[in-house]
Amino acid sequence: MADYTELNQEQQAAVHHTDGPLLILAGAGSGKTRAITYRIAWLIEEMGISPYQIMAITFTNKAADEMRQRVDALVPFGGDQVWIATFHSTCVRILRRHIELLGYDRNFTIYDTDDQKSLIKECYKALQIDPKNIPERAAMNEISNAKNEFLTAEDYCRENQDDFRKSRIGEIYREYQKRLRANNALDFDDLLFRAVELFQFHPEILEQYQERFRYIMVDEYQDTNRIQFLFVRMIAGKYRNLCVVGDDDQSIYRFRGADIRNILDFEKVFSDAAVIKLEQNYRSTGNILNAANEVITNNRGRKAKRLWTENAEGQKIRYREFESEYDEAEGIARELKAMNARGIPYEDCAILYRTNAQSRVLEEKLLLYNIPYRIFGGVNFYQRKEVKDLLCYLKVIDNGRDDLAVRRIVNVPKRGIGMTSIERAAQYTQEQGGNLLDALFEAEQVPGLKRAEAKIRGFTDLILEFRARAAESSLSELFEDILEKTGYRKELEQEQTEEALARLGNLDELLNKIVDYEEHADEPDLSGLLEEIALVADIDNLEENRSCVVLMTLHSAKGLEFPHVFLSGMEEGLFPGMMSILAEDSSELEEERRLCYVGITRAQKTLHMSGARRRMVHGESRYSKASRFVEEIPEEYMEYGEQDDRPRARGYAAGSGGTLSGKVSSGKTGYFKKPYQSYAMPLNQAVSIDYAVGDRVKHIKFGQGTVTEIRPGGRDYEVTVDFEKVGVKKMFASFAKLKKM
Repeated sequence: MADYTELNQEQQAAVHHTDGPLLILAGAGSGKTRAITYRIAWLIEEMGISPYQIMAITFTNKAADEMRQRVDALVPFGGDQVWIATFHSTCVRILRRHIELLGYDRNFTIYDTDDQKSLIKECYKALQIDPKNIPERAAMNEISNAKNEFLTAEDYCRENQDDFRKSRIGEIYREYQKRLRANNALDFDDLLFRAVELFQFHPEILEQYQERFRYIMVDEYQDTNRIQFLFVRMIAGKYRNLCVVGDDDQSIYRFRGADIRNILDFEKVFSDAAVIKLEQNYRSTGNILNAANEVITNNRGRKAKRLWTENAEGQKIRYREFESEYDEAEGIARELKAMNARGIPYEDCAILYRTNAQSRVLEEKLLLYNIPYRIFGGVNFYQRKEVKDLLCYLKVIDNGRDDLAVRRIVNVPKRGIGMTSIERAAQYTQEQGGNLLDALFEAEQVPGLKRAEAKIRGFTDLILEFRARAAESSLSELFEDILEKTGYRKELEQEQTEEALARLGNLDELLNKIVDYEEHADEPDLSGLLEEIALVADIDNLEENRSCVVLMTLHSAKGLEFPHVFLSGMEEGLFPGMMSILAEDSSELEEERRLCYVGITRAQKTLHMSGARRRMVHGESRYSKASRFVEEIPEEYMEYGEQDDRPRARGYAAGSGGTLSGKVSSGKTGYFKKPYQSYAMPLNQAVSIDYAVGDRVKHIKFGQGTVTEIRPGGRDYEVTVDFEKVGVKKMFASFAKLKKM
């Protein structure tokens, strides 16, 4: 028998409310899984409900397994009959029994992403659509979104008949569904779509499941999309014993189709719904929760609630601000090293960031300080596909004998050179000696390459062009040239997906690395760059069982908790991102704030926030002020250091010629410096220049130009240069490193 006295008052109320619709607003760390599992036990043990009539739906197999184990432990007899599964596995089981009513055989195939890609390619060929105009990934993403909105191909075409691009995608959608049916196959999105369609057109089947599942519980309800909402509402339509559990303040998957309105409007759909709030947090200290509450209350689209705890107040949130992202990463590494020396194991620590690209600098500094780490829910920076692709281009330009690098890029982006052609060239290499690139240069002499000769020539001509470019340009210019002339950047931009944007961000970060190398190397060259990256990227010697710091994006951190959390990159334009700041729709900024709330509430004992005044973006240094999310936390919960002043926006905007406040010490001594503290410093003591208006100068990236204006800007000079190749640029002298000619 379950011991219900272990539950707090609100949890008990949620467990005892069994009939009618119920919304459980479960704040972070409030024990929602416990409430769900005890509710199942109560239904079986106290209400006499058959476990066969109880359904609990989760989002992941891991969550379903955890819930299953807890229910089995609470209800040793009968608990195994409760239907606990994900949305998709639930729909598969239903469709295996009834899909013949929709014209499919019961032995239908479920297509994974690779299968979908192959089928989409067939559709493109049949419709004579050039993937350069509409990338295949873009079409797949649009079709997936349509299915999640419960739009058929016909519905989609009708809604977008005035949009040429979407009309073409509608044709692809129609052809794609036609071929899926011909193959007796469903993709992942079809599982829910067809289940709802089954209920819609066959009410007798719907009634069977309404009778079967009289008590329904849905976990993480804030993450549901429209099709999932329809599925749940239909099954619960008869008895209306629907309990949904979630937290609107943790709705952060809008880009995946999650619709926060499902939880915000629950009481509109079910007017007689009861609402119970779980606000007692068992995870974090009082100061951490107070900070989280103060940040999230700035959102308008939310249910009112405030987390509280019986835990101690704990340490205040420690905020530090650095001159650059490199100083920030070093400061974090130093603090981790110091914490470890005090007996805190590395596995108790996590570094969270807004975008995957931010991990690059952090990884390099952790390696430098010999701190073991692992990337959670992602891939180490230099192992990411797009990063490896571009590095392989650089390797081939530098060393044509690297056959592995040649194999990787010869058809990336796709240029119609198949594996058969590559293998024939490789065979020729084995017979004649030399390397694969040599064989490609001699394609006309390789047996069997006649048909692919022109496409191969296009690739080898590019390599020759890049090698010539490398001899006369900076490495950053060469990199930009590769991105443009191969079409790699354009292909990603045309996808218009979140994944493609993230990959573009990683390429920008690789460019930042190249620019940084150029600025600091005595004699920068391609071999030296590749050597430095190879040494940094060598992380294979990390043992799996070693105590490791965890690195992850804020999205990946949801559902996890750590004793000590570092939130890095707390700057306007990065977090929140510039797109959400400039968006007309305030809901985008509110989602960013929810993401910050999730990050704060991952911390159990201590929370460290940090940001950089200057961060390299697209290969150029940009300045920003502290994130508004930092400013939304009252002073009483924060620890800034020597003085307790709030973070202030410096009287400066990039390119405005305003005053730059003084430099805050980086990781060595600046942990407790006040953010954005100004220092009185004579201009000439900070920066000196040896050129004047009218002088000819050279920039490592932009080439040669003429100085047209020099303006004092606090402790630096703002220099305007008219470059021959790229036109007028404004920059700060300390970072431009202009050389007088």
